[in-house]
Amino acid sequence: MSNHLSIIRTGSALGMAALLSGCGLTGLTEGSGHVTLRLVAADYGDSDANSSKKYWGELVDAYEKDHPDVTVDVSVYSWNDVDAKVKAMVDAGSPPDMAQIGAYSDYAAADQLYKADELLSVTVQADFVRQLAEAGKVRSIQYGMPFASSTRLLFYNKTLFAEAGLTPPTTWAELAQDARVLKDKGVKYPYALPLGPEEAQAEAMQWLLSGGGGYTPQTLSSYSIDSPENIDTFGWLKDKLVDKGLTGPVAPGKLNRAAAFAAFTAGEVGMLNGHPSLMKAAQQKGVKFGMVPMPGRSEPGKIAMGVADWMMAFRKNGHAKQIGDFLDFVYSDENVLDFSREYDLLPATASASQVMSTTKEDADLKPFLEELPLSETYPVGRTSWAQVSALIKKQIGQAVAPGGDPATVLGDLQTAAGKADIAAGD
Repeated sequence: MSNHLSIIRTGSALGMAALLSGCGLTGLTEGSGHVTLRLVAADYGDSDANSSKKYWGELVDAYEKDHPDVTVDVSVYSWNDVDAKVKAMVDAGSPPDMAQIGAYSDYAAADQLYKADELLSVTVQADFVRQLAEAGKVRSIQYGMPFASSTRLLFYNKTLFAEAGLTPPTTWAELAQDARVLKDKGVKYPYALPLGPEEAQAEAMQWLLSGGGGYTPQTLSSYSIDSPENIDTFGWLKDKLVDKGLTGPVAPGKLNRAAAFAAFTAGEVGMLNGHPSLMKAAQQKGVKFGMVPMPGRSEPGKIAMGVADWMMAFRKNGHAKQIGDFLDFVYSDENVLDFSREYDLLPATASASQVMSTTKEDADLKPFLEELPLSETYPVGRTSWAQVSALIKKQIGQAVAPGGDPATVLGDLQTAAGKADIAAGD
């Protein structure tokens, strides 16, 4: 690993100061025609041993070996900090050449990003999973390049189910019946419903999709948070699960995803929605679990929730040719598979997905891969989504609180979303 990369990717305050004070320094020649590219990336690891710094370091070393005229400086930050770091750099007039973060649409709406087809080869751009490529578009133009993805399945504790004589549910009614039996058996969280501020928008969306609704109509022309389907879904959750005491001792509006996952790995949860990383955590704790598609009203859900993180490239510094060539390398099957396998994530490309769906070492991820073509992502192409998502995280748990009214809460969210939409010009 090059010394220069090792220093940059520490993410220290000194390194950040150097980046912010470096306006106009990107691309300084280290010889005739030499170009330096800056990439800011999120850290998917949970320790120094598996930090994304290692992945990017090895990838950049391999690329620079065959491209001596290009240096790629990578700074890796935690998910708690990386979006704010990029925003600070952009606000300071010194955006990175590339950023791998959680949202892209506000930068695209401000005309600060390259279009994907200005950078990538036709082969690479065409290889993105279709749903993810569509989610990367603002006003029908792709700016966001999906980097990693995930879907959700219903996890259930096999030991608790066996002791209670249960089979995994396929419908909402069966889920409620199973939860009742688990509660009678003394299970702490028969169904864990994390609608707390950490990631309420994810749990809510999974339920809305299974109820035939969602955050936006198929036309994507507006938000539809208070649609009749959505109100019915939250009414069912409140009446059939929460009010009957089947969601555990912590109020759903105060239960965060991390706490729900921790309770599952401690053997205290009968059922909850989870993504691939929960598999490893549960296995490490010795919890025997199964996974099935999210139940629907009268049959298994037909649409799963998909999530993607994004790569984007800023126009200000130029270097479109060099950025495109580097990203073509980033999206090669070898590199995409290495990243996906390291962090139990789904590939953003169809070719890597095909490889993972047929190899024994990736068998654990196959159920999630099967859900990906059936998935729907957040409406990340709407520049108002970041604001609307924040409102959902803060307020939607109130819809199932004692005395709460789903129609009122969802109606208030719809009104706020409409105002955010108009302000953003979506």
